[in-house]
Amino acid sequence: MTEPSENTRPATLGLLLAGGLARRMGGGDKPLRTIAGRTILAHVIERLAPQCDGLLINANGDPARFADYGLPVAGDSVPDFAGPLAGILAGLDWLAQNRPGVDWMVSVAADTPFIPHDLVARLHAARLAAGVPLACVASGGWTHPVIGLWPVSLREALRHALTVEDERKIDRWTARHGVASAEWAAEPVDPFFNANRPEDLAEAERLHVLLGTA
Repeated sequence: MTEPSENTRPATLGLLLAGGLARRMGGGDKPLRTIAGRTILAHVIERLAPQCDGLLINANGDPARFADYGLPVAGDSVPDFAGPLAGILAGLDWLAQNRPGVDWMVSVAADTPFIPHDLVARLHAARLAAGVPLACVASGGWTHPVIGLWPVSLREALRHALTVEDERKIDRWTARHGVASAEWAAEPVDPFFNANRPEDLAEAERLHVLLGTA
């Protein structure tokens, strides 16, 4: 099967998940920490924007703190910081209401500054090859279910799981519907490295140099 290219893949919105509590980072907005003089969020946007038909930030609280990026911000509709699935539902709801001609959304953790340039095309290729509606990424033998591809058609099923069943585990929910995995090499740099703790920022600086993007 021919893999979708940037020009042939379905229209896809990019969702930047920035709604976490960042406890291991000491609170605040992890994506607004800096690497090589720019915020992590700026690095993610630079890599993801060319692959998508628009970007959306999922974050709770005052959206004004993201005003410099000129992107719409959608907060969770499910209360009490219900986790990434709530952010994904918020993105799918925004997409259905604001971009009715776009049927797909890719979610990316907003603290992953090295996401690959072929992320969206390879996720679409993976779900087409497997004949399933969902796809997520893997690297170094580990899956990363937060970074994945979602159809708008499953948003009501997701809402039911969150609000009626109190489901919080991404991989448990995706397994119900069928999820493919797209694998990347983890060397020399894991493209899905994320900055969870203060010491990860120093490692991110080192990896940034290693990639030759300093």
